[in-house]
Amino acid sequence: MKMNTSAESAPNESHRMNVVRRYAILDTPPDGAFDRVTAIAARLLGTSIAIVSIVDTDRIWFKSHHGLEAQQIPRNSGLCASAILQSGPWLVTDARHDPRTLANPLVAGEFGLQFYLGVPLHTHDGFNLGTLCVLDTQPRTVTQEQIDTLTDLASVVMDQLELRLSAMRSIAEKEAALNHSHLMAEKIDHRVMNSLHLIVSMLSIQSAQLGGSEAAKEISRAATKIFAVANVHQHINVGKAATTLDSADYLVQLCAGLSTMLGCGDQVAISVDAVPLTLASEQLSRLGLIVNELVTNALKYGASKVSVQLAPYEHQYCFTVSDNGSGLPAGFDVDKMSGLGMKVITSLVRNLGGTLSHERNANLGGTTFQILFTPMMSSRLPPI
Repeated sequence: MKMNTSAESAPNESHRMNVVRRYAILDTPPDGAFDRVTAIAARLLGTSIAIVSIVDTDRIWFKSHHGLEAQQIPRNSGLCASAILQSGPWLVTDARHDPRTLANPLVAGEFGLQFYLGVPLHTHDGFNLGTLCVLDTQPRTVTQEQIDTLTDLASVVMDQLELRLSAMRSIAEKEAALNHSHLMAEKIDHRVMNSLHLIVSMLSIQSAQLGGSEAAKEISRAATKIFAVANVHQHINVGKAATTLDSADYLVQLCAGLSTMLGCGDQVAISVDAVPLTLASEQLSRLGLIVNELVTNALKYGASKVSVQLAPYEHQYCFTVSDNGSGLPAGFDVDKMSGLGMKVITSLVRNLGGTLSHERNANLGGTTFQILFTPMMSSRLPPI
């Protein structure tokens, strides 16, 4: 009897291949979990070869191959293509005298296959992906206990495949949720920007209607500050629009916007001394939020000079914000502060993968906050 192994021979073959693709296992790298199963199978059944196979449309691909160098064989020459047509184990004790395998190239050819036992890898919805099989070049007999052992090991392989599929689905769901949250954040940012610009336009119109009066000047100043708020908001969220940015240019623009927004005028100076480094935009967004918190807080407590610096430091980057304010209170501990501002800063530093420290500034007389962090690729950063 001729062995029937064509793709068309299996019932619901197109559905079966959809299930194979669902597990996304074909052509994946070697995996120790599957390699241990094939090693155990070969040892327990005393064979020289054990394989975890996945039957593709035109090939039989080996997820794990113990005692064999090949990674795949044509489908029409593999016994696994016949084994997946069964609901239970498929056994050939002496292939040279078995009518199912006489014409098979692995039996009749140089390889000299004589023994095969394969157990289908059966999915919960009734499809066979491939097999866990043991092979040998000598005829063999097996006991029912050995067949049951191989069947149990095939169940272990399926458990691993199901766990892998579950993990992939979980990751996909989390990525979808994250993408949705990013999309919602972008929509909110867009609406905030539109609202701020609308307010600026309304105030500008109102100022023009009032002519050169003092009220018109106050309204015009208010419009300028709101416009600056919009610019700062745009700079803080710039990470959404680019992958990497020039840190020096970004910080200069951000601090200029902050100076205008806070109405610093000639009484307050915010200086920036930053080496033009290319950083992931997510990292710059975090630094922008930190600058906003520290500068605002420094001016709130009487500082008239603020210095923002960024430069390489050994294998890291050193980012500092210094001021000439009255300094921190005695016993100040960042981790014990109850204020929202410091909690935001420590959270941002943690997301940067950096460390935060503070000390009295000898030149300005106030406080220096220092952050040491390592530059990262944007894909490695957690979301803000």
